[in-house]
Amino acid sequence: MISTCLPEYFVVPSSLADQDLKVFSHSFVGRRMPLWSWSHWNGSALVRMALIRDVLQQRKIDQRICNAITKSHPQRSDVYKSDLDKTLPNIQEIQVAFVKLKQLCVNEPFEETEEKWLSSLENTRWLEYVRAFLRHSAELVFTLESKRVSVVLQEEEGRDLSCVVASLVQVMLDPYFRTIPGFQSLIQKEWVMAGYQFLDRCNHLKRSEKESPLFLLFLDATWQLLEQYPAAFEFSETYLAVLGDSTHISLFGTFLFNSPHQRVKQSTEFAISRNIQLGDEKGLKFPSVWDWSLQFTAKDRTLFLNPLYVGKSTPCVQNGAVKSFRRTKKTYSSTLRRVPAAFKNGVIDREFLPRRNSFTSQAKPDPLPQADSQDGGMERFFREWFSRPADLHGVLLPQVSGTHVKLWKLCYFRWVPEAQIDRGGSITAFHKLSLLADEVDVLSRTLRQHRAGPLEACYAELDHSRMYFRASGPHDTSGTPDYLSSSFPFSPVGNLCRRSISGTPLSKFLSGAKIWLSTETLANED
Repeated sequence: MISTCLPEYFVVPSSLADQDLKVFSHSFVGRRMPLWSWSHWNGSALVRMALIRDVLQQRKIDQRICNAITKSHPQRSDVYKSDLDKTLPNIQEIQVAFVKLKQLCVNEPFEETEEKWLSSLENTRWLEYVRAFLRHSAELVFTLESKRVSVVLQEEEGRDLSCVVASLVQVMLDPYFRTIPGFQSLIQKEWVMAGYQFLDRCNHLKRSEKESPLFLLFLDATWQLLEQYPAAFEFSETYLAVLGDSTHISLFGTFLFNSPHQRVKQSTEFAISRNIQLGDEKGLKFPSVWDWSLQFTAKDRTLFLNPLYVGKSTPCVQNGAVKSFRRTKKTYSSTLRRVPAAFKNGVIDREFLPRRNSFTSQAKPDPLPQADSQDGGMERFFREWFSRPADLHGVLLPQVSGTHVKLWKLCYFRWVPEAQIDRGGSITAFHKLSLLADEVDVLSRTLRQHRAGPLEACYAELDHSRMYFRASGPHDTSGTPDYLSSSFPFSPVGNLCRRSISGTPLSKFLSGAKIWLSTETLANED
């Protein structure tokens, strides 16, 4: 094993021999060798690695790694290295910003902060940091997509900031990661298996000095993209909020450990001490957070679906027959397939790349790198992108001006009674869209099944609906239910209600369950 904080299997450039990897690994912080994340259709690659701590060997090893990445590119393109430690806020700054945000949204009496609330929000710097990650990720999208250059994300340990940036870049470039299965596989790949330190960063043991909400920041940045391009994502903001809550549930092994190796080691030692037979299993088998049925009913899980989402195929009726227009490889991207030519959306402002310390005021773009300032390549790329209609199954770029980066109200305001809007908020639009989507689904099923019976009969098949809110019949004109509020489904009448911001109820799952391991077991960690 090269490193205990790397997955058991990972991808490296083929020109690097196994012996080279073993020799070079000792020179990296945490022995974290370059880790392949994703390949673009044009041959450019996204790679993550830690810093080289051996100063004497730094230049030699760095040259060897870059040459290996270059050889793997069809056009032998150069490699662009992004030093995240110098470009982005560190984990301590992000933690300080989140503590201030939590204090503002949850702990302080709302009536005492209402008059200066916007300035207090700006002073937390949380939105500034979200904007910084979105902006830098968009710049790397330009490097991979337009310049066709491979990108190496480098930071001290290679398992914090790079998790956020690598994930955001892939969400922007690859539509597969904007689906629920794709998004979950992305988190599993770039966070869980790549050694993100959930135990320390989430402070499960309540004694970590390295606590930092990087995963929540990633979910917040993803929500910003969802808010700007709602039809491009299969999941809803409720799904993102529940996913963030799940990191605080210590029953699931997914977000409990610092690495897969630690999960196996600690759980095996615990099993041996309790005389638990493991059989062929590597460590104790924990419930997976991705099995949402352990937490929510089938109907509740429909709240995870975005009624505006446009899938890979669009059914239509032509001459009485139902057909589907399917996108070909050239217009659909997966992890190893092509990203289509850009048909983009949005109106570009002069402040489309604002200063990092700007919250609401207009600002000019930050100075571009010297290589790009000569021909304005990056600026031209962004302007051309925003001047065209969006291809929801192509590249997405965020608007990062102060007016476009917003506070994620459902996530941060759901515990503030004074901030609730009865029969208001985004849930009202979600309700209407769900009714419309459900009605369209019913009509589609009717056409597919060629039923001769009355149309209303199809509305009785509630089990077939993918929407939480369901149409009672054709042209349903029902108003907004009285129980809806801006915090739904986390309001007291919603089934996803939490008693606190730190967790999710699992009463049904815990009933009769036998939990072998808890976070207290990890207190004796080496």
